[in-house]
Amino acid sequence: MKSFQITNMIIDDDFAVEEYVTAEFVYENKEYSVTFKKADLEIINSWVFEDGTSLPANVPEEIIELIRNDIKKKI
Repeated sequence: MKSFQITNMIIDDDFAVEEYVTAEFVYENKEYSVTFKKADLEIINSWVFEDGTSLPANVPEEIIELIRNDIKKKI
């Protein structure tokens, strides 16, 4: 059983330079957003949303790997 749930995924295909994938997910009852380069799924940034604001997030590597695997299946 997964310890997170992807709630939204945005795949940007129309950029001239680089394409990105942003996954929004819930983990430990908090909402997160992580953006990856589409080509190699390298993390560009990650955010946690708390109390109406966004803060840089430190998402555990095992969760990032699970999200990468989900993204690979969808793109």
